[in-house]
Amino acid sequence: MKPRRKITPAIVVEGKYDKIRLESVVDAVILVTGGFRIYHNAEQLALIRYYAETTGIVILTDADAAGFQIRSYLKSTIRTGTIYHVYIPGIHGKEHRKRLPSAEGLLGVEGMDSDTLMFALERAGVFDAQPRKRGDITPAMLYACGLTGAKDAAAARAALLSAMHLPPHLSVKGLCEVLSTMTDADGLEALLEHYLPAVQEEAVT
Repeated sequence: MKPRRKITPAIVVEGKYDKIRLESVVDAVILVTGGFRIYHNAEQLALIRYYAETTGIVILTDADAAGFQIRSYLKSTIRTGTIYHVYIPGIHGKEHRKRLPSAEGLLGVEGMDSDTLMFALERAGVFDAQPRKRGDITPAMLYACGLTGAKDAAAARAALLSAMHLPPHLSVKGLCEVLSTMTDADGLEALLEHYLPAVQEEAVT
């Protein structure tokens, strides 16, 4: 069994089984929202804000619509501090403890294997000694790459999300945020070519 890796930022997840899963691979403070109960849990929200302003927080919710709704709520209510947005891929399946799959048929955080979780955390820069310098990827740059506005943009974007092991619900803005942790404007073209050579047809301007 691999030793758990230490993470300084606190990790925010939806449920207790997500917490149990993460505790097997990382050594970190893990906070649970209780799903949508966070909307009415002022004490837990205050605790999450405290960690955002001190150690920073990692928001790691499921890849379904509910997970994105909770992520969006946290993002809108936590206005200061450091937030790392970590995304798991949209993998179809069912957790062993459940009788039926989720409404969208996607595995949650608790259903991810260790390598997938570690990859998602590493990509976001969670293990870096200092917060990673962000690039400046914008929706206009994605438009120039044919990922928005074009006839086949939605299909190309969906293919890119799949190739990058990102959730299917990720918005254009969210994709820009992820790409900004990985590259800058000068390196965007090469990054896209790495994942989807056919998508990139013109240089980033």
